[in-house]
Parts: sequence; structure tokens; C-alpha cells
Amino acid sequence: MATAKPKKKNPRLASGRKRVRQDTKLNAANTSLRSKYRTAVKNVEKAVAAGDKTKATELFAKAQSIVDTIADKGIFHKNKAARDKSRLSTKVKALALAAPKAA
Repeated sequence: MATAKPKKKNPRLASGRKRVRQDTKLNAANTSLRSKYRTAVKNVEKAVAAGDKTKATELFAKAQSIVDTIADKGIFHKNKAARDKSRLSTKVKALALAAPKAA
């Protein structure tokens, strides 16, 4: 059975209470963006696995924008964002190159 986290004490100072409120909002926003990122990447990879070239390129363009947004906001490091975009791009390009040979 997993043990529950110990409950944090409420801060006494007003500035501390405000910091907790801000952190809660920021955490929710970051979690939402991280989820959006994962979904976008997953959708591109699904399209690549299915062999749908047009859908993969369309989804990759959207995913690129989301990855850039996350890097700009500092949720992920810019190098991680660049690496992820590069890897997705490679998969999409490989799909594009493989399609004409099969046809």
C-alpha cells in the first residue's frame, strides 16, 4: 500500500500564501501544456506508424508549434525541444521517402 504524502503546512506570511496560490495555477498550466505536447507527439507517431504521409506531415506542423511554445515557456529545455522535433522530422521524412518507392 502506498503511503500518502505528508500534508504541507500553510504558510504564515501573506507573501507565502500568495506564492502557494501562484504555484498552484502555474503547475496546472504547465501540466496542461505538457499533456498537449505528449498528445501531439503521439498523434504524429501514430500517423507515421499507419503510413499516412499527408496526415503525418499535417500533424507534424502542429506538433512543431506546440514543441516551440513549450520550449519558449521554459517547460522543456530548448535542446530537448530541438531534439524531439528533429526525431519526429526524421520519421516523417522517412515515411515520405518510402512511399514513392512502394508505389
